[in-house]
Amino acid sequence: MMFGVDRLEDLSLGAAFLATGGGGDPYISLLAAQAVLAKNGPVELIRAAELDDDAHVVSIGGVGAPSVSLELLPSVDDPAIALAAYETLVGRPVDAVVSFEIGGGNSLIPLIAGSELGLPVVDGDGMGRALPEAQMMTFSIAGVSPTPALALDYAGNTATFQTDSTLTYERHIRAMAAAMGGMITTVEHPMTGREVQSCVMDGTVSFSAELGRLLRERRGHVHGIVEPLRDLFADSIYGDVHHLYSGKVVDVATAVVGGYDIGRAVIEPFGADADPLVIDIKNEYLVARTGGHVVCSVPDLICVVDFETSTPINAERLRFGQRVSVLGIGCPEFFRQQRALDVVAPQCFGFEHDFTPVEDLTAHHQPLER
Repeated sequence: MMFGVDRLEDLSLGAAFLATGGGGDPYISLLAAQAVLAKNGPVELIRAAELDDDAHVVSIGGVGAPSVSLELLPSVDDPAIALAAYETLVGRPVDAVVSFEIGGGNSLIPLIAGSELGLPVVDGDGMGRALPEAQMMTFSIAGVSPTPALALDYAGNTATFQTDSTLTYERHIRAMAAAMGGMITTVEHPMTGREVQSCVMDGTVSFSAELGRLLRERRGHVHGIVEPLRDLFADSIYGDVHHLYSGKVVDVATAVVGGYDIGRAVIEPFGADADPLVIDIKNEYLVARTGGHVVCSVPDLICVVDFETSTPINAERLRFGQRVSVLGIGCPEFFRQQRALDVVAPQCFGFEHDFTPVEDLTAHHQPLER
């Protein structure tokens, strides 16, 4: 399948929805991808099943605090420069690239690299959403080493990594991102085609484009989008769509801590006398609580959208006074396996509660009243 510039806006919109607040704001990456694909033409988008078993595949994207990406603007050349430097490092060509998370701007970076270097892009990713740390990728969970890896900063400097574990790599790459201005481009998780096939979140690029098309065509009040979203997600790798809460943002506080955007948002209901919804943030929306009850938590998806337009809102663009709806979506089944929960359950982020699927928390969900 050829993926052209005409589908980039839909991909960007759908990926922002799946980003659960993180993944980097897609606007700048969208402009870069539009410029590159307009110059070079469409990119070949392939399913993982089309890869040769011994194909050399790497994941590529941005690492750092998403808020920094709104200030430290990347170059359109960064993905291709990083990938070419990686090929020099390992002494062999790359056959295809894949996104390590479908969320936000990171959904577009592989397309930029693939377009510039004439490489196919795998229709899939390593998270099915956005998550803040390397050990949370399906690739790492399945046992793929993240190294050898290479990082490129805004000034064209590179650093290479060879670590004994993914946890060590996460500490090193996060420290490097902070030292290099807060946001870097990385090439990591070298895999064979067979390894990609065993653990990739399959079809998420094309699904994001379809999701974005739906959000664009049905742009409007959230009441008009929930049922179409449920129909679309019913035929996907994800679970059901649930309305968690609607109201006005009354407080948002985040800070860059250790290379992450850390903070909290508070949303109060429209007019009704009810408890506010509190969302904890670490790059992504991780846990949503109201009245002492968890209504949705990682690894399930928490998506904040504009109440009037249903446009997804990244955490770094959440502001006081916005009227929003919060939706919860069941994560891909891969992340409900124990081996995945060992690295993505709420306790892995410092929360005390166990993971409970969003569909089992409906008693605490706010009805979507007209």
